[in-house]
Amino acid sequence: MTAQDTPQPAYRWVILALAFLVLLTSFSIRLALSNVAILLRDSLSLSATAVGAFVTAFYIGYVTANAVGGAIADRIGASRVTSLALASLAVFTFLFGSIGGAVSGLIVQVAMGLSAGVYFSATTKLVGAWFPLRERGRAFGIISMPSSLAVVLANTIYPLIVDLWSWETLYRVLGGYVAVVALLCFLFLRDLPTAQPKAVARAGTAISTGQAMKEMLKDRNFLLLAIGGFGGSWGTWGFAFWANALMVDGHGLSVVEAGRITAIFGIGALIAKPLYGLASDLLPVERKYMVVASYVTFAAMLLVFGLIRPEWLFIAAPILGVTAFVYSPIMSAILTEMIGQRAVGTAAGLMNAFWQTGSVVVPLVVGAVFQLTGSFMAAFAVLALGPAIGSLCMAAIKKTPEPSLRRAPPPPPLGGRRRKRTPRAHSD
Repeated sequence: MTAQDTPQPAYRWVILALAFLVLLTSFSIRLALSNVAILLRDSLSLSATAVGAFVTAFYIGYVTANAVGGAIADRIGASRVTSLALASLAVFTFLFGSIGGAVSGLIVQVAMGLSAGVYFSATTKLVGAWFPLRERGRAFGIISMPSSLAVVLANTIYPLIVDLWSWETLYRVLGGYVAVVALLCFLFLRDLPTAQPKAVARAGTAISTGQAMKEMLKDRNFLLLAIGGFGGSWGTWGFAFWANALMVDGHGLSVVEAGRITAIFGIGALIAKPLYGLASDLLPVERKYMVVASYVTFAAMLLVFGLIRPEWLFIAAPILGVTAFVYSPIMSAILTEMIGQRAVGTAAGLMNAFWQTGSVVVPLVVGAVFQLTGSFMAAFAVLALGPAIGSLCMAAIKKTPEPSLRRAPPPPPLGGRRRKRTPRAHSD
């Protein structure tokens, strides 16, 4: 019986549920600014570019934490890192509801990003440890849903809270919610029990952050995957942040109407994402081509969204939502297969850090373009550049070479050539 076929405890479903909740919380906090951007701008007398700088400040912290958080999770445990980071996020989310100006807001946003940046690598490590390879596809499909579910919930609930009270109250309520999630993780989230077979423990041996980065930079496929993920993140999270403000300023919609359209955008993704992930398991097509197909359609739909009249936005939103998110579980599957189990936390954190630099840059770029041109179409054309370039990178990935991070030190002395033990390309 191989390591990936080893039966896992039934507690893995508790781990999966908590990982789902952690990611839902992280994405929900990330989307709060999109619902208060205009109110925040008016309250603090900021420009559109300055509001975009708040989002960029968050992602500076987020990307930094991604780069180092995975290595920390490999060393002290993903469950411990997750609980501590959530407690910190609760404090800073609450504090953002009391900022008095741009400087304090930027500082708190960086701190929130640092607190929210470890969850991708930590949950990837937890799911990879608790679930055998034959169940990992469905597990990653499930925990890919929070990103789109958060769009639905945030754009349905947040406008109501802001309309009834204020944007400051929204952040204070969210701070309390995150504190509850942190407590649940502290009580119930666990790393893989030490009683697991030695083969599984050896598979999770960490490598240093520096070594992981060096090996990734030498691997053509890793670089292409990194740039491809950057492009997807550029389009997805650029839209998620700016869509509401652009629809309010560009089409004269109310905050609640814009929120409903963006919520529909999330509903489309929520339904399609697990189905698209399942299709990638069943269809005799390389996963990279399914990402390419979603990226090309995503770029086209962003252009369509920028051109159509306001009354058609409700129809276009769910289609755009499908294309904006369905690639994410497939990207996770490709990523984990490239990385293997030797450096799951470290390498996943580094890869996601690069992916999320798209989220760092795009708010500033789109905000500046819209401020200079006043054009709804120009803003969406800028968003479409990300998935368009990403599709070219994903198409250029070569088929199943043996990645450097998967090469385990020394091969077993059983004879035969090691090159015949090629990694299973897409066998979640």
